[in-house]
Amino acid sequence: MSWLPKAWRNSREKGQHFELLAQKYLTQQGLTPVARNYHCRYGELDLIMKEGQVWVFVEVKFRRHSSYGGALHALSHTKQQRLQRTIAHYVQQKGLAGCVLRADFVAIQGEKEPEFHWIKNVL
Repeated sequence: MSWLPKAWRNSREKGQHFELLAQKYLTQQGLTPVARNYHCRYGELDLIMKEGQVWVFVEVKFRRHSSYGGALHALSHTKQQRLQRTIAHYVQQKGLAGCVLRADFVAIQGEKEPEFHWIKNVL
């Protein structure tokens, strides 16, 4: 990935970069950032945002190419189950029972000019 900054030493740094790009993209679409990279024993939530009164939990995936389905096909059934459990944990920890929740997916694809695909209600 020659176009990526040489300072990135691992995929975690690359992931954080694309999560930040996704957050900026969603902010431009009217969402408000709440948190990034929430970790618990069930998994990780990449982005937590709000759209009005709706809590939006966002999974972000980046792929360089469209081979093997690209970023749009990177949200596996196993990942969806993990995402569900992690959201449930967050909701319990933050006392959000009764709030309106939504799980979204942002697929970022392409090298030099990333293309964003925002899919709402993936669970």
